[in-house]
Amino acid sequence: MTVLVTGAAGFVGSHLCESLLDDGFEVRGVDSFTEYYGRERKEANLAGLRGRARFRLLEEDLATATLEPLVEDVDVVFHLAGQPGVRGSWGQDFTVYLQRNVLVTQRLLESLRDRPVHKFVYASSSSVYGDAESLPTSETVVPRPLSPYGVTKLAGEHLCELYRKGFAVPTASLRFFTVYGPRQRPDMAFARLVEAATSGQPFPLYGDGSQTRDFTYVADVVSALRRAADSAFTGVANVGGGSRVSMRDVLSIVGELCGRPVATVDMGPQRGDVRHTSADTSLARYGFGYVPRTSLRQGLGAMVEYSQQAVLEGAS
Repeated sequence: MTVLVTGAAGFVGSHLCESLLDDGFEVRGVDSFTEYYGRERKEANLAGLRGRARFRLLEEDLATATLEPLVEDVDVVFHLAGQPGVRGSWGQDFTVYLQRNVLVTQRLLESLRDRPVHKFVYASSSSVYGDAESLPTSETVVPRPLSPYGVTKLAGEHLCELYRKGFAVPTASLRFFTVYGPRQRPDMAFARLVEAATSGQPFPLYGDGSQTRDFTYVADVVSALRRAADSAFTGVANVGGGSRVSMRDVLSIVGELCGRPVATVDMGPQRGDVRHTSADTSLARYGFGYVPRTSLRQGLGAMVEYSQQAVLEGAS
C-alpha cells in the first residue's frame, strides 16, 4: 500500500511516517519547509527517514504544485500540512492561513474526486470548538472558533464533508486536542516549557495557569490516524488524551521530572486562547477503535529525556 503524508517533515508527520515505514508501507512524503520555524528542525525530524528504502520526500508547495503526480496510485492520504498557531493567525497573516489551510485542502480534495482512494484523513483541531458549551466536548457541540486559525481548520472540515457527500471521497476529519511529545514544534507550550526546565530558564506562562487542556501524546495521535485510515469510518471525530490537566499541574510534573521547580514569567491572557478543552472520544472509540495509551507523566517524561539527550549531544 502506498500512502501520501503531507507535512511529512513536521512534528506529527515525521512520527507518522516512521510508524508507517516500520510496518512496510510505501510512504510518499511532501513538505514545503515553510518559514514558520527553522528548516534545521524539520531536517532533524527527517533524520530517521532519509535513506529508508520505502520513503520518498518531495519538496513541493501544495498551493501551487501540480498535484496529479503526487496522488497517482496513492491508497491513503494523510493531510497534516498547514499553517499552525492561534496567535499568529490575526491580521495580515490571515491570508497565509487561508492559502495553506483552506485552499490547499480544497486542491487536494479536488485532485482525488475521480480517483479510487481508500481514505483521506484530515488533521483538524480542537480550536474549532472555541470555548465549548460543555465538557467533555462531543462532536455534536456547535463549533465556535475564537481565532482565525480555528476558522480555517473548520473550513477544511467542511470541505472534506462536501467532497465526501458530493463526490464520495471517503474523508475522516480528526480534531486533535493539544498534541505533544518529542520533536514538538518549538512555538508550542510544552516544547518551550521543557526547554526552559532543562536549561534552568524561566517559562513564559500565558494566562494564570488554571486553564486546562486535554493533552494528547503524539504516538496516540499516530494510532488514531492509522486506525481511522484502516477503518470504514468517515466524518468528524475527536482525538484526545483522556485527561484534562491545568498548566499549573503540568509545571509541577515537569519540575519533578527535571529535579527542580520551573520558574515562570506571567504573560497574561492571549487573544484567541480558550479557557478549557476536554475531548469526548466515544465516537473515535466506537468508530475506529481509538483509545489513548500514554499518560501525561509518561509523555512528558519522554519529552524531558529527548530534550536532555539533545543537550548532551550538542555539548559533545
